[in-house]
Amino acid sequence: MFSSSQEEHCAPSKDPVKYGELVVLGYNGSLPNGDRGRRKSRFALYRRTKANGVKPSTVHILNTPQASKAVNCKGQHSISYTLSRNQTVVVEYSHDKDTDMFQIGRSTESPIDFVVTDTIAGGQEGEETPITQSTISRFACRVVCERNPPYTARIYAAGFDSSKNIFLGEKAAKWKNPDGHMDGLTTNGVLVMHPKGGFTEESKPGVWREISVCGDVYTLRETRSAQTPGKLVENESNILQDGSLVDLCGATLLWRTAEGLFHTPTQKHLEALRQEINAARPQCPVGLNTLAFPSMQRSRALSSLEDKQPWVYLACGHVHGYHNWGHRSEQEPNTQRECPMCRVVGPYVPLWLGCEPAFYVDTGAPTHAFVPCGHVCSEKSVKYWAEIPLPHGTHAFHAACPFCATQLSLTQGCSKLIFQGPVD
Repeated sequence: MFSSSQEEHCAPSKDPVKYGELVVLGYNGSLPNGDRGRRKSRFALYRRTKANGVKPSTVHILNTPQASKAVNCKGQHSISYTLSRNQTVVVEYSHDKDTDMFQIGRSTESPIDFVVTDTIAGGQEGEETPITQSTISRFACRVVCERNPPYTARIYAAGFDSSKNIFLGEKAAKWKNPDGHMDGLTTNGVLVMHPKGGFTEESKPGVWREISVCGDVYTLRETRSAQTPGKLVENESNILQDGSLVDLCGATLLWRTAEGLFHTPTQKHLEALRQEINAARPQCPVGLNTLAFPSMQRSRALSSLEDKQPWVYLACGHVHGYHNWGHRSEQEPNTQRECPMCRVVGPYVPLWLGCEPAFYVDTGAPTHAFVPCGHVCSEKSVKYWAEIPLPHGTHAFHAACPFCATQLSLTQGCSKLIFQGPVD
């Protein structure tokens, strides 16, 4: 089972129960400048030494701001629904000894367990690109895991802030359900997609839904931040399954269960596959020089290109070493290059191995590349991600490379690699 050293030392005891992991799409095994503290590319959820879950208890209907302040100052978790200037419904939450709660968001305040910032597509070279205005909520969502088998994990929109409150203001979408309980949506929403058939090569994309503050499932709003909610989907739930995707409007997270991670390739396995390709001594069919995939460490960092780095003509899949001829465009030299082997014209890019094991649906050899970024992984993994529509901006959806978040080509999402073996 894949387990990184950072997860081992943050585990509370020698044999903790692992609920699963959240992995941010768009990173190839770590953040560009390395994982630091609660800001990292993957977050393991372990059973806590002491339960910290909460469940709804008392409901207060208050007619003055002072009264609502008094309830919020009691030190208990609560959700406030402001209906008008003169009326607020406050739902108090009491301790739940049977669940653990984990909070995700942009804030670096202590209630947040996993700090997530906006993912920049393909922007992993050098310094992290600053975001002028993030669309990810400071307290975006919470995952609540049952402490006893089968350790069910559920997702809810919004997280409790430092004063243990979730506050839905006058402009937020909110309503009273037929059974009387209040519910609402966050500004840009928390979207979830459960793949049909789990996270395997056979699974197909599910339908994107929105999750409410109380964990109900709704169809998507007309636009991401519209005030009118979608329709309630009664036969679906907020239970996360292996391969579920959670979109926070700026970053998308993949949920992998502990059982699912057990079947993913390990870092050692990926390294063995890399060494196996290099041991076959693939050659540039023109320069006849031997090619070699860079180490996993260098692939993660997308550091400077190496002399033996394999390059590919994405339109046909022929793998070469770097050379400087065949340009069809002076302005963008590598977008229109003619393959010397078959004369097909198309993008010419360096190949990088996909180093994040959680994104693989099988343990197959790295034989295919995503188009246009050139990240390489198994055929089944490439084809799986090429079919998944990921939210982009406030209303668009498109498939993207899980290792760098680059939007895949609409005409050709992946390319089968054609290596030439040594001549001798």
